Amino acid sequence: MTQYIIRRILIAIPTLLVISAVIYAILALSPSDPLSQFAANPAIPPSVRENIRHQMGLDLPWYIRYFRWAASLVQGQWGYSFASKGPVIDLIKQRIPQTLWVVGIAYLLSVLIAIPIGIISAVKQYSLFDQIATTFAFIGFSVPTFFTGLLFILIFSLKLKWLPTIYSSTLVVHDFATFLQQLRQMAMPVMVLMLFQAAATTRFMRSSMLDNLPLDYVRTARAKGLAERMVIVRHVLSNSLIPVVTLIALGIPGIFAGAIITEQIFRVNGLGELLVRSIQNSDIPVVMALTFIFAVLVVVFNLIADILYGVLDPRIRYS
Repeated sequence: MTQYIIRRILIAIPTLLVISAVIYAILALSPSDPLSQFAANPAIPPSVRENIRHQMGLDLPWYIRYFRWAASLVQGQWGYSFASKGPVIDLIKQRIPQTLWVVGIAYLLSVLIAIPIGIISAVKQYSLFDQIATTFAFIGFSVPTFFTGLLFILIFSLKLKWLPTIYSSTLVVHDFATFLQQLRQMAMPVMVLMLFQAAATTRFMRSSMLDNLPLDYVRTARAKGLAERMVIVRHVLSNSLIPVVTLIALGIPGIFAGAIITEQIFRVNGLGELLVRSIQNSDIPVVMALTFIFAVLVVVFNLIADILYGVLDPRIRYS
């Protein structure tokens, strides 16, 4: 197992380098210009703009700038934002708590809700519960998050006036009243992300359970006199979780991507909002840092999923 993990990490390093090089090349060769706001200002002479471009290193070829960025990344420095002139790592540290609050709670709730619903739907196939759960799962998976977010705003904010429309990132929780206020403003973005992810997990969980329920080892367990609950939990569930683990593990980077749209709708001052704003401003260091983080998440959780396969299925061995 240790050799397998080391080998996967060694493979992941060049993979991430290639991904980062491709992303950096696309951003650097795009027609957008981080100094476009200065070009529109006639009060700033061209010599000043060229001096700023030289100080930022924008007059160098893109591959030289990429190698400089990669070298600074190895040293633990993420570079400096073109827009704010501050360290990129400080911007990420400021934004990441908001994203983790929303994304983390949404993902945890989606897994805790989806797995039991998927199990019950498979065990009680074609029952009323199964039909209702399947219908809501298809709706939740099919409807995009931006539509669900706008619908929630119309219903819970504008019509019922239960929840705030905009997320306040300046709120500091110091007593029970502010804690309740934090829960109220988190409710809609959490529900939007939770419904989408829970719908996908429910469908996969139900399908995986249905694939395992008719198999011979399940009939054998029942023939030995095991209670139905023990058959489902001890035998069927452990084997059914193997494909679902992939969805859950790879869904973590995916829900970060989904949070980009959700944070824009509810004005959550998180990583998604920072990424969109940086793309609009052609802030290459910030965009590179965030996309590289997403790439690392995909690689890391792929590795975690492979390790969990061996935990769930003793037949799987790594050499």
